[in-house]
Amino acid sequence: MSDKFDVIVIGGGPAGYHAAIRAAQLGLKTACIDAWVGKDGKQALGGTCLNVGCIPSKALLDSSKQFYNIAHNLPVHGIVVENAKVDLGTFIGRKDKIVKQFTGGVAQLFKANKITSYFGTGKLLKGNQVEITGNDGAKQTISATNVILASGSVPIELPFAKFDGKHIIDNAGALDINDVPKRLGVIGAGVIGLELGSVWRRLGAEVTVLEAMPEFLGAVDSDIAKVALKEFGKLGLDIKLGAKLAKAEVKKNAVHLTYADKDGEHELVVDKLLVAVGRRAYTDGLLSDDCGVKLDERGRIVVDDHCHTGVDGVWAVGDAVRGPMLAHKGFEEGIAVAEWIAGKAGHVSYDTIPWVIYTEPEIAWAGKTEKQLKEEGVPYKVGSFPFAAIGRAVAMNEAVGHVKMIAHAETDRILGVQMVGPGVSELIAECVVAMEFKGSAEDMARIMHAHPTLSEAVHEAALAVDKRAIHKGN
Repeated sequence: MSDKFDVIVIGGGPAGYHAAIRAAQLGLKTACIDAWVGKDGKQALGGTCLNVGCIPSKALLDSSKQFYNIAHNLPVHGIVVENAKVDLGTFIGRKDKIVKQFTGGVAQLFKANKITSYFGTGKLLKGNQVEITGNDGAKQTISATNVILASGSVPIELPFAKFDGKHIIDNAGALDINDVPKRLGVIGAGVIGLELGSVWRRLGAEVTVLEAMPEFLGAVDSDIAKVALKEFGKLGLDIKLGAKLAKAEVKKNAVHLTYADKDGEHELVVDKLLVAVGRRAYTDGLLSDDCGVKLDERGRIVVDDHCHTGVDGVWAVGDAVRGPMLAHKGFEEGIAVAEWIAGKAGHVSYDTIPWVIYTEPEIAWAGKTEKQLKEEGVPYKVGSFPFAAIGRAVAMNEAVGHVKMIAHAETDRILGVQMVGPGVSELIAECVVAMEFKGSAEDMARIMHAHPTLSEAVHEAALAVDKRAIHKGN
């Protein structure tokens, strides 16, 4: 036994590194084990989010938006640029530079907080011991009073469309395509499929999205989803709903797809296929048979409301446990567990988790939708306001979408807010704060918002809840 810690964290992704840093801040002797290898062959902390998820995808989304705007937005401003082209090496290289900056930043934070970092995989053994297997195969065992499992998630692979890294790719592969494909197929019209499909569509690829569900973005408010679907159509994303993939075969450097919808069976040929049908908890090799930690029917680690596994001193957080697979949800769970371990009052609010899809337009929501409230029999009232009536949005030439606010019909407490439009990934934050403080639509309506700003759409939506919006008919 080489060392004993107060806390060992298995996994250096969003949930894991937040847990490790907070534990160290609280004076606990902390270690973190992570096996992610960066493009340079060295350890790259930050997990999927920093390496092949949240950060690199947003970098490519922003770069592709800049290119798309040259032809589709700048001319409206009187700015004309001819013969614009993309240097894909620089395009991808910028993303890689950003990734390295942030993964290196986490390593520096570990050093500053005196966290011991191990490069390899971790396996929980009985008695809160952890076996570490280095990338060279060497093994060592360490132990701790508390172990936090933060092993994250991996893409779901379809048995008839297995990843080959060249023709059939996952989210990581879609971030490193060497040439803009003429035809890109996407399986799954979820967050990953829509965001990465948008990137390559803006650069000129013909993008076809096959979504097995009959509804578009079923978890999103239907009014918001309708606007988004229309705008994605304008972008050129060919989204086919109720389309179930049956077969994917690579032939002559192309992928031949067979799918079925209400009109029967169809064939589609693409140059690359992005499979983005969801993610699963990654617990492969994480647990010894006698460690006592249980998995549910979906392979997730079973935990209680405080992220405790039921085994003394063993906790689990992030994508590997129940709840939405969102980096910020993992952030808060990791911090809360570190605080509970230290005897502090940790807390995670699952009722007001913000969701964001970083497409164009952006989509964001928090709280309940109309459909959910109807099913629950909760009385409610609704106010909405279009960005078309917001001066700042019109001046930006991005006056698409609206803000929808739902409040309790009797108490006026804000129950949910849904948005589609410019900058809504940022606007949702004030709504989350209001809901966390049990705010009402009246509270939001009485709060002064700067003019001209996009946030006025939130203000006017709150006014509209009681039919007193100023800049639209009620």
